[in-house]
Amino acid sequence: MSLLEGFRTAMASLMANKMRSFLTMLGVIIGVASVIALMSIGRGTQEAVRAQIERVGTNLIFVTPGSLRVGGVAQAPGSASTLTAADARALAELPGVTAVAPVFQTNAQVIVGRSNLRVSVQGVTPEFFAVRNLQVAGGDLLASAHVETGAPVAVLGANVAAQLFPDGDPIGGFVRLNNIPFRVIGVLAPVGGTGFGSPDNQIFVPLSTAVQRLARGGQFRGSEVVSQILIQAESTAAMPAVMEAARSVLRERHRLLDGDDDDFTLISQQDLIQTSAQITGTLTVFLGAIAAISLIVGGIGIMNIMLVSVTERTREIGLRKAVGARRRDILLQFLTEAVTLSGLGGLIGVGLGIGAAQLIRGVQVGTGTLRPVVTGDVIALALTFAVAVGVFFGIYPAARAAALNPIEALRYE
Repeated sequence: MSLLEGFRTAMASLMANKMRSFLTMLGVIIGVASVIALMSIGRGTQEAVRAQIERVGTNLIFVTPGSLRVGGVAQAPGSASTLTAADARALAELPGVTAVAPVFQTNAQVIVGRSNLRVSVQGVTPEFFAVRNLQVAGGDLLASAHVETGAPVAVLGANVAAQLFPDGDPIGGFVRLNNIPFRVIGVLAPVGGTGFGSPDNQIFVPLSTAVQRLARGGQFRGSEVVSQILIQAESTAAMPAVMEAARSVLRERHRLLDGDDDDFTLISQQDLIQTSAQITGTLTVFLGAIAAISLIVGGIGIMNIMLVSVTERTREIGLRKAVGARRRDILLQFLTEAVTLSGLGGLIGVGLGIGAAQLIRGVQVGTGTLRPVVTGDVIALALTFAVAVGVFFGIYPAARAAALNPIEALRYE
């Protein structure tokens, strides 16, 4: 028996019992559709996280303080005050660096009229907005003169501006940060994201103003303490060399001896992207594995129906053997039927999976939006697994049919 003939025979057998064949395929259909839909959601989440990290800026290196040790116990990363504005100025002189932006982070109570919010306040320099790809929607951004004079001026994130000034233009108005009046000179264009980490939910003031007036001091080795330093390299290829040079400069400035641990941490944007890709990739595989359980259940259904089919067609098997069919012909016939069942179920499942992915596109989940990404490798993986399920669970019924004694099969009632 050729493969083509086996396929025709399999289709004829399946069409003779349409409802039973469809119900048998249902497990495979649901399994394939679930694998495609869930893995597409995982891929979409991975792309969304990557885009969110890249939206922060390009070719960035994040420098954060080290941790304190209290009683010999290391505290949380960033608990030490080891980075200063002077460090940032020294890093700006390194080759391959296009911009450096020191950041001082604090929280403050902001009051405008009857509005009272707890917000994240970022003390920054003008370079910060260029490094973070932030655009102004109205008014002006901070200037060098504001930083040099410690001016009480502020630039509001889009959400903060909407909450504090719902009925008017905030430009030229005043906000009180920890009961200190600040004049609003600009509002940023919305960039998306949620929480204190989104610029939409932050207020930006001059670095010197944040340190001296909101934090009441904050000096280390004669310079203003900062919470973070952003370094923008001229290209992705230059980032490793810039990181190594930055480490050397900071160790020298912090008077660290050979063998001393760094009292700071350097993280590149590529490191963040790779870490997030590993995490979301693991979650995607986990989701796919859960969905694949449906395929295994569908495979058990195929085995069950094929065993019933062998019993029902025992006389047919005996007759085929009596007229010269070999064991491998019978084996091929029933194995082809099992694979055809799983293959057709897989194809229908692909259509349903793609449809489900498109249907849930744009659905709000918490503060995020589902944006599934259907790729060819996911479809190929789901189909391959479906066919493999048909082969695996179809071997035993096919072998049982092939092993029947032709004389006993002909006597079977």
